[in-house]
Amino acid sequence: MDFANDPQALLERVKALDAGGRVLIGIAGCPGAGKTTLAEWLARTLDAGGTRAVQVPMDGFHLANAELVRLGRRGRKGAIDTFDGGGYRSLLERIAVERGTVYAPEFDRTVGEPVAGSIAVPPEAAVVVTEGNYLLDESGPWPAVRAALTEVWYCETPEPLRLERLIARHERFGKTPERARSWVAEVDERNAERIRLVRDRADLLVDFEALAIGRGSSRP
Repeated sequence: MDFANDPQALLERVKALDAGGRVLIGIAGCPGAGKTTLAEWLARTLDAGGTRAVQVPMDGFHLANAELVRLGRRGRKGAIDTFDGGGYRSLLERIAVERGTVYAPEFDRTVGEPVAGSIAVPPEAAVVVTEGNYLLDESGPWPAVRAALTEVWYCETPEPLRLERLIARHERFGKTPERARSWVAEVDERNAERIRLVRDRADLLVDFEALAIGRGSSRP
């Protein structure tokens, strides 16, 4: 597995990729590792530099809360079976080949629900950046998700810092400090154990802290 800790090297790597069409970059990693910040930075910086890029988060494929309640999974939202992995795979496959505008859902954290048709991927988008916990998983639809992506990068942050940021994020979105710590220990870390098992399937390991791109970000 290659290793990266330089922002410019990441940009040059994307520009050098030849996917025979649109380049799709996936960013995997444990909860709180910095995936969203890295994806936002990559799409924004490429776009500003003249390479049209769009970010399409996997979070838009959270199952609705009512469905999670029906399935008995509301108390572990974020686990692999609380996402519509097949829908996510289908969207990525469409983005890879279609040249008309493709619309993607976005997760609205103010209401805690996905909202359909929120993100437009226009025909001129040369790069699409997506991020999520399970891009490298080997079960169900996830190998087909991996196959739809040009490369998958694994975003890594030192564990004490990752956990600190993750707890703080839960608190920002309404959990008490006690509930935030409990959720991280009982839900997020169980998911993290699964994610770490497939770390070596990534094309690139990214040292998020060394990149120094997330200073001041509201959501690592």
